[in-house]
Amino acid sequence: MANILSVDAWQAIAEPSRRRILLLLAAEDLAAGEIAAHFTATRSAVSQHLAVLRAAGLVQVVAEGRRRVYRIDRRAMEQVRGDIEAFWTSELAAVAREAFRLADNARSTDDERNAG
Repeated sequence: MANILSVDAWQAIAEPSRRRILLLLAAEDLAAGEIAAHFTATRSAVSQHLAVLRAAGLVQVVAEGRRRVYRIDRRAMEQVRGDIEAFWTSELAAVAREAFRLADNARSTDDERNAG
């Protein structure tokens, strides 16, 4: 596993198990054991995933008595969402520009054929 000290949000969410943990925590705050119950992986493996998510700032851990409860960091997830939306918007704009360019080229070719 990567050095968790240098993990950014994109590295953290790239792994499917960590995305699944984020989905679980989006629904409710859970203790590590409750999260692990949703996986066939060992509790140690789930704890490592949680450590990566914490290092990336995507989840927080809160002490509730003797329990450590994990919760999603809504601000961090909003930042990831904003990054995705910005990327998606710029990618769609690039696709639209290319589609218009191709359509203009096709019209020009048709106009030349019809004129000749």
